[in-house]
Amino acid sequence: MQSTDDILGTSRLPNETTKKIMQNKLATDTGQVTLLSEICLKVNNAKDKSKKLRVLRENDSQPLRQVLKGAFSPHIEWDLPKGDVPYTPNDAPIGTEHTALMQEARTLFRFVKGGDTTITQNKREIMFIQVLEGLCAEEAKFLTDVVNKRLNKVYKGLTANLVKDAFHWDDNFMQKQPSYPV
Repeated sequence: MQSTDDILGTSRLPNETTKKIMQNKLATDTGQVTLLSEICLKVNNAKDKSKKLRVLRENDSQPLRQVLKGAFSPHIEWDLPKGDVPYTPNDAPIGTEHTALMQEARTLFRFVKGGDTTITQNKREIMFIQVLEGLCAEEAKFLTDVVNKRLNKVYKGLTANLVKDAFHWDDNFMQKQPSYPV
């Protein structure tokens, strides 16, 4: 059986050079971190499958892959109550006084069944509410849609099959093994 780190794609930590590349990739021209919800909105607004694939591939990052895997993989079960979460949305303007889901993605293992067995269910739920309240309202709503596995209902055309095609994943949401001629 795979570990939760393998399932969420966090088992390999990048070296320093890769970290710098990732940080540069996460920042936009204004120095602000790209919101995962904005990427999915671009997918929603793209006219056809090839354009939707291009949006995902152009914005490819470890956090995006982790979150989309959590949203679509049937092997990932969130250890949180289903439905709406009682939290206070952070109403500060986007780009101020917020954490970013792009950065918080590395902590999401705590909310997956089997991810962090050292904390109680009550503590897990409190921590999740704290994460939501630290995000801008748009990203918090996006994360609750991920946890409730309803991204495909919110973002037109953002489906498990599209995500698998974009990142060359198999039906287990793992990297496809190259096939070599025998």
